Amino acid sequence: MLERLRTVLIGTSHPGNIGGVARAMHNMGLSDLGLVAPRGEIITQESISRASGADHLLHNARVSQTLDEAVADCTFVVGASARSRTLPWPMLSPRELAHRLPEECRHDNARVALVFGREDSGLTNEELHRCHAHVHIPTNADFSSLNLAAAVQVVTYECRMAWLEQQAAPAGADGTSDERLASHADLERYFTHLEHTLTTIEFHDPDKPRQLMARLRRLYMRARPEQIELNILRGILTATDKAATIKPPRRRADNSGPRTPTH
Repeated sequence: MLERLRTVLIGTSHPGNIGGVARAMHNMGLSDLGLVAPRGEIITQESISRASGADHLLHNARVSQTLDEAVADCTFVVGASARSRTLPWPMLSPRELAHRLPEECRHDNARVALVFGREDSGLTNEELHRCHAHVHIPTNADFSSLNLAAAVQVVTYECRMAWLEQQAAPAGADGTSDERLASHADLERYFTHLEHTLTTIEFHDPDKPRQLMARLRRLYMRARPEQIELNILRGILTATDKAATIKPPRRRADNSGPRTPTH
């Protein structure tokens, strides 16, 4: 299960923090590190020092320019958030997230992304809208600021505890499933298609969005569609697009009435 977890850091500004995260991950048995548009160097003396023997995670880190690219193959994306949002999103504590992982990882293509934002501003609303759920660490309300590596340590510790409980469970069926969940990339293509179709049939006005796409995004992410289900939904949209472009037949003039004499 731990091999299916990817820690993704967005816009990290201090190499030492990346090294600290690598150490926290290696402590808990995680090894898949993704970096999105880091705002500085990755391999430095400070990052290697802070990694304390986990610098191989730094050398093997995947560097992407966008969150979509970093989690394209993931089936469950969780964003760390410390702020309340205008549009409520499924919110989990680190322990609730960990207890959910065995079910999430039972699909043969399952991959879970744990996404953490910038040290100074966290994740943007747009980035959080690309997550299936948000994870919030219930810190002291009077002093809630956490170092990036400390936040990763808390979340990955709970993930490891869930894994240890799974290892201690009685032997039996492993509960794996060959049903493939839709990946993040699949969902993003669907949302693009959906918005295009809703605009075509004039149900959605991009100039007055009224959070329509954000609410639909939340709905489909909560539903966790499988790839075959998403293919059906894409087929429905394609049929809708086709129907919307067919012009109704022009009405023929009615010639059954009396005609004016020509003489």
